[in-house]
Amino acid sequence: MLPNEPLRLDFLPWEYKRTASEAERDRQAERQARLGGSVRLSEDVYVAESAAVYCDELTMGERSYIAAHAYVTGSITLGSDSTINPFSAVRGKVMIGDGVRIGAHTSLLAFNHGTAPGQPIFKQPHTALGITIGDDVWIGSNVTILDGVTVGPHTIIGAGAVVTKNIPANSVAAGNPARVLRSRTGSSSMSGDLRAQLTAFAAKARSQVDDVLARCWDGERFVDRPDLGHEPAVRPWCDAIEIADLLVRRTPLGHTRDDLVRRLRHRQDPKTGLVAPGDLSDSGLDLPDDTKLSVLEGPAGYHVLCVGYALQVLGSSFEHPIDTAFTFADLDNLPWARRSWSAGSGIDHLGTAIARNLRDHDESGPLEALTGWLVTRVDPTTGAWGHQHPDDGWLQVVNGFYRLTRGTYAQFGLPLPYPEQAVATVLAHSNDRRMFTGDNYNSCNILDVIHPLWLAGKQTTYGEQDARRWAEEQLRAILPRWVDGAGFAFAPDGTDDRAIPGLQGTEMWLAIIWLLSDYLGLSDALGYRPRGVHRPEPLIALHYPLG
Repeated sequence: MLPNEPLRLDFLPWEYKRTASEAERDRQAERQARLGGSVRLSEDVYVAESAAVYCDELTMGERSYIAAHAYVTGSITLGSDSTINPFSAVRGKVMIGDGVRIGAHTSLLAFNHGTAPGQPIFKQPHTALGITIGDDVWIGSNVTILDGVTVGPHTIIGAGAVVTKNIPANSVAAGNPARVLRSRTGSSSMSGDLRAQLTAFAAKARSQVDDVLARCWDGERFVDRPDLGHEPAVRPWCDAIEIADLLVRRTPLGHTRDDLVRRLRHRQDPKTGLVAPGDLSDSGLDLPDDTKLSVLEGPAGYHVLCVGYALQVLGSSFEHPIDTAFTFADLDNLPWARRSWSAGSGIDHLGTAIARNLRDHDESGPLEALTGWLVTRVDPTTGAWGHQHPDDGWLQVVNGFYRLTRGTYAQFGLPLPYPEQAVATVLAHSNDRRMFTGDNYNSCNILDVIHPLWLAGKQTTYGEQDARRWAEEQLRAILPRWVDGAGFAFAPDGTDDRAIPGLQGTEMWLAIIWLLSDYLGLSDALGYRPRGVHRPEPLIALHYPLG
């Protein structure tokens, strides 16, 4: 081979795994060793000698390749069995899923120049939103995809297209600017099929509810999942009450309403009104003097939700008002920068405590102060609270948005401040494949997308086509994961004990299935409607805006 002779594998890299000689593999190893930046390469990947690859971060899944004369810079994630073909440019922050084909001479440009008048273009500041390409996407030759675009999974982009806006999943799109020409799902005939599946699923769940609950009763108490040695906890009791109420509108078999109410109410601390962690089989509440219970964090905060709603479906309420005193500094100091989910859950606890006091004890509390704080802290560009982080994209922001809005805007029937921007943020997150596979395919992560879409859908139709496709995909994915006699696992595709079916997973997925179905206009097929933590109606419906 002459020194400057092009390598066959540079132009035919799909042959590398099957035909590469030992010498060619050694040469490829040397090529990969010369890559700069942070590099994570799986087995049998190929990077062409002639490709200009200068990345700050480069991740390539198994059997992926970058072919001849490609120009690749920035922070690039390339999934398994995905390809960047000859003479393509992929630049900026670009996330590409599994099984993606990027045709020759295509450009994915995840940055832009400012265009303000009075300043030369070369002096304009750069903007960079990023590009996301879902799994199983075919991008034809000579396509240009601009910054900020998400292409949903199972989509085809026709040759020569210029993609300036998001393309929903299961679409065929082409043109300049690109537009959706047709769907790949045949959705008109699928709704009837899905309705039948929902009806059959709900009937099966109702017929097995007593087995599901009995499996998690150890003879003294409800536990989330049997045989795992968990400490006694309050939440499994509440989950059991909600599951039985949701599916068969009664208490768990073998338990009376009065006994369950007594057990729940005796864990409430008269001083703070909060529900202490512990065992509902205890005869009474016995807290050490130095016990600190907080409405903004910890299990006592979440118990405001689960115990409050469990008591409500049993026709009862908290005996004592809940301490809802806070300062703006308390809210500002929640971990918005890195753990927006935890911060949002604190707001959820506080908002629910205020709602409980208003409903159960006719005490309005600091509701106007809380809603005023929310209005002044929301980011109008994202419609959310908190900040994105490179490690997990929009996960914390979206999950925190769900918790915060569930306990405030949804619970009081108030309109979201920026519904279109919130939908755009949630949909961008929904296409981040990292967050919905393996352990990340769990009830929290799905709930924290569908509830915001469902809630914002009361105010806007923005993004509805994309959201409906996502909702249908999730329904079809979760219904077969019900385990007979055991219910749902919190993370049904996970690798730890959260993949074992239990009460939390069952309660959450049943509510998620209702929300997904209702967003698609199919919830009547289920024959059930949540009345607890995930009830669709506000707990306290206000007839005027606050803040």
